[in-house]
Parts: sequence; structure tokens; C-alpha cells
Amino acid sequence: MPAKAKTAAQLKKGKTAAAGNIHAFVGTDDLSVKEAATALSRRLMPPEEAEFGLETVEGGADNSEHAERIVRSTLEALQTLPFFGGRKVVWLRGVNFLADTITGRSESTQSALASLMAVMEAGLPADVQFILSASEVDKRRAFFLGLKKVAQLEVFDLIDTSRSGWEREVAGMVGDRARELGLSFGGDAMELFVMLAGEDSRQIRNELEKLDLFLGPENRRVTMEDVRSIVSATKAGVVFELGNALGRRRLDECLHLVDELLEQQESPIGILLAAVVPKVRNLFQAKMLEERCRPSLASYQSYSAALERLPERDRAHLPKKKDGSGLNVFPLFLAAKEAAEFTSAELRRALEECLKANRRLVTSSLDPVIVLNQLLVGILAGKG
Repeated sequence: MPAKAKTAAQLKKGKTAAAGNIHAFVGTDDLSVKEAATALSRRLMPPEEAEFGLETVEGGADNSEHAERIVRSTLEALQTLPFFGGRKVVWLRGVNFLADTITGRSESTQSALASLMAVMEAGLPADVQFILSASEVDKRRAFFLGLKKVAQLEVFDLIDTSRSGWEREVAGMVGDRARELGLSFGGDAMELFVMLAGEDSRQIRNELEKLDLFLGPENRRVTMEDVRSIVSATKAGVVFELGNALGRRRLDECLHLVDELLEQQESPIGILLAAVVPKVRNLFQAKMLEERCRPSLASYQSYSAALERLPERDRAHLPKKKDGSGLNVFPLFLAAKEAAEFTSAELRRALEECLKANRRLVTSSLDPVIVLNQLLVGILAGKG
């Protein structure tokens, strides 16, 4: 009985030690994963000691056999004493076989990972530190569930742009990084930056550094014009810009952006359904709401609160959040100010023109560029 109690205590002690010298950084935000793992490796093993104290195993595998070899190399590194004694850091860097891929699902890969997990669960020597960094990870697999138990685990996932409110999350990340650089955003510049740069932290950092260099030490205020001039537009950003130009009734800008999307190999029907139709629909709904209840445009919070107070029958047609928890009115708030540039009759006709353009793109042999250009001219010809 005492022997069994002693064994249990030893096992518990081993697991505690493992939790202190096993570190895992995973997630789809590969830049944040790499930065966090690099910072820890330098803290645990200063550069002047790294030549003999840091052993790095590259985790990029071409196939399951390669993944097995990588895991074997990692196990050898963990079980080999430092050349001159003292501390040792082993970094399994950039693992790509923890995801739900052919290589990741392979039985041989899973068997190799089980061997690595067994060593970690048994506990590593106190003078050995293990760092694992990986991009995409299948969080349903036993290896990830094991990491949660034996390692100090940090997850860095990209913000999910399919969820409502993602813009505010990204804006928070942009704001934090901008403050580090001494930059501030004026007016709607932040909103435009988020839509153009997207959710990728690497892209965000690159674009902010470009703005930093462009503005110089004397001017630290970022304007809409600065963002338009400097920030590289992703395809999603160009789609957003097309919608913005349509809302501002900038016909020449709309035609230019359509050409840009076509050069990026976007399909004409995709341009119509992803950029034009949603914007026209939002403008129309915002116009109807303006005429019925005149919600406050002072802030998004006041606008959203006014719509939440509407009777259920008036809210039934408004866009909902994907999880069904409430209204997704952020696009309507953005369109509300622009809707003043249109009459309700114009917007009703614009919806009808979108339907006609859809039919022409799908069923006729007309040049898609002409169809899209005619649509935009028809929507915007009334003014300016």
C-alpha cells in the first residue's frame, strides 16, 4: 500500500515538472505563433549560449514517413544530454502534421505522435525545456488534448471573419499595434484599414509599418486618404471598396474596381453577388428604416439599440447573427449614412436591375464586363 502511494506521488510530481518545461504554441495565426515561440526560446536560451544549448528540429513534413523521422529526431534530442552539460532547449519548430490532412491523419503519423506524447506524459528532465510550435492543429485529436494536459499551451488563431463582430476584434488588434508605433486613426480610417488589410496579423503588421514609414515622424494621424494610398487591397478589401464606392455614387471608381477584381480572376457573377447585391440590399433596408423609425446615427451602439427596440414584425426581415443571438446590423449602420444619397425609388429600381443582371450573366452570351458596367451605370446615373 505505501509503495503504491509513493508511486502515485512520483507520477504526480513528474506531471507537474512536465507542465513547467513543456511549452506549446499553436494556431492559424502563424506569425503570432512564431513570435511567441521565438521569444520564449531566446528567454530560455540566450543567443550567446544557443550554439550548444539549443537544438532545433524543423517540423515541416512532406509526408507521413517524413513526419515519423521528425518525431524520432525530436525524441532523440529530448533524450540526449547537452554536450557540455547544463541546460538544454529543444524546439520542434513549424510542425505541419498536426492538422486534419492526409499526413496528419496517417496511422504512422498518429503512432509517432503517441510516442512523443508518452515521453512528455512521463515527464522530461528538469534541465530540459521543450518547445513545440505548429500552425493548423486538429483540436479533436488525442495529441492536442494531451498537450492541454501536459504543456503550457497558448493558442493563436486568426479571427473568424464569418462571425458577426469580427471587425471590432480586428480593430482592437490594429489599435494595439498602432499605439506601439505611435499611430492613431482618424474618422473612418480604421474601418477602411480593417476591410482592406483583413484579419491576418502578418498583413496587418506589414501595412501598419508601411503607413509608419509613409507618414514620417512629424505626422502620426492616419486618414482615409492615407489608407487608400498605402494599404494593399486584398480581394476581400477590393470587394468592400467596390461597395463603398457604390454607396458614395462614385461611378468611375466602381468601374475601375470591377476591372481590378476581374484582373484578380474573380468571376463576374461573384462580383455581382458578393459586392453589388449586398450593398444595394443594405442601402435599401437602411433607407426603409430611416423612413420608418429614423434610428440615431450618432454611434453604432445607439443605432443597434434603436433597431432592437423595434416590434418583432419590423425586425423579422433584418439580418441576423450566424449564431442567432441577435441582429447583425453593422452593415446597415455603415450603409445608413450613404443611403441619404439615394431615394427609395432609386434603390428599389437598383434591386430590380441586379436581378436582371444576374439573369443576363447566367443565361445570356453578353460580355460580362458590359453587363456589370451597364448595371453600375443604371444604378448610379441619377446623380453626379
